[in-house]
Amino acid sequence: MKEITREGVSYMTIRRLPQYMPLLRAALDAGDHCVSSTKISDFFGLDPVLVRKDLASIGITGQARLGFPVRELIGGIERFLGWDNLSEAFVIGAGNLGRALAGYGGFGQHGLKIVALFDTDPEKVGKVIAGKRVTDMTKFASLVERLRVPIAILTVPPEAAQDAADAAIAAGIKAIWNFTPTKLTLPDAIIVEQVDLAASLAVLSSRLVSATRTPRQYEEQPVNDM
Repeated sequence: MKEITREGVSYMTIRRLPQYMPLLRAALDAGDHCVSSTKISDFFGLDPVLVRKDLASIGITGQARLGFPVRELIGGIERFLGWDNLSEAFVIGAGNLGRALAGYGGFGQHGLKIVALFDTDPEKVGKVIAGKRVTDMTKFASLVERLRVPIAILTVPPEAAQDAADAAIAAGIKAIWNFTPTKLTLPDAIIVEQVDLAASLAVLSSRLVSATRTPRQYEEQPVNDM
């Protein structure tokens, strides 16, 4: 197998790779040694050529009439995405979303372990959520230094997001998973992934309206005069 790199791998490929994993794990549990790109593409409604390119980009190649080795494929995706090397994270903001993320048990199989939550609200500090104690934000920097945690997950109110991000970076955080709608101003060296829940909901709502609106309803929409 050739060396796995991230150079030249598109963002869309990186987004698709995790989607393949449930199917691959199910195949492994069923005792299948190989899986074809056609089976993967049919399951997800993708072009088989696209699937083969995705898998080739992480150094996995299939064999004619056999397909791709399932166990090697799972291992290759996990290595490429870093899931075989558990990363630890701190959640900043112990509100509803922060507590929900802290309690989600599925992060472990994706290489992420939430170690603790932080907040500035005295009423939240000291509470235990999913086995993790909410710690005062004043202790954030010292714990980042001692535990060498590289990731901060922001779930604070929008108006507090930039200050929280600045504090995280000053403490030595290398990457930020931003669940707030605030567009952060960060140094180029900081890795940031923006989760825009409002935009995602807007797309869902728009598609729902389009799916439920009849052609006649479209015809009856008023046309503004130019």
